[in-house]
Amino acid sequence: MFRGDITDILKHNLINLIEAKKIIVILRGIPSDKLTRCAEALCAGGIKLVELAFDASGKVPETEIAASISELSAQFAGRLVVGAGSVITPAQVRLARSAGAEFIVSPNTDESVISQTLECGMVSIPGALTPTEIRLAHSYGADFVKVFPAGCFGPEYIKAVSTPLSDIKLLAVAGILPDEAEEYLSAGASGLGISSGIVKKEFIDDGDFEAITELAQLYSDIVK
Repeated sequence: MFRGDITDILKHNLINLIEAKKIIVILRGIPSDKLTRCAEALCAGGIKLVELAFDASGKVPETEIAASISELSAQFAGRLVVGAGSVITPAQVRLARSAGAEFIVSPNTDESVISQTLECGMVSIPGALTPTEIRLAHSYGADFVKVFPAGCFGPEYIKAVSTPLSDIKLLAVAGILPDEAEEYLSAGASGLGISSGIVKKEFIDDGDFEAITELAQLYSDIVK
């Protein structure tokens, strides 16, 4: 079997995993000394997919995020699939891939980022909002399209856009509350991106990882 064939199979399996597990937890600004415990808490709550977000402000160096991706990928191999989030340049795609990321999530639709992601054999999840943007992202080769910020528009918006765009896998991201999760999925979302709905800053600051597990389990139970 050729290397390209193996890459295609692995990518196909990851797409299936995202559709099956439905939740990607977004990790942003987690101190390195608490990252492992946070990941353990998420695993305990049934989470299988996490993305470590780059910092567009530049306050946290890209190399530091890449190191965290590498650390989690190694420590949680077989338990968590790790991706990179807030990816806005092809260089970040390559950096994330070298660190062990398996999928790329962006806040926007950028053809060069999508193209680099596909070239690296990773799952592409660019951000878009309007039907035109969603269709454009799909035409560039996106595997999923992140509808962002979905929470500002609600499940009805997902229902409205998913009907004429039913050939595109949509992820609803940002501001998805537990009591809305099932509604977003019923409206047509293939999955959800959750950040502070599970990994609350006060929990991290207080070291209350049990609370993170409880919220993770709550979402996991909803989407089963």
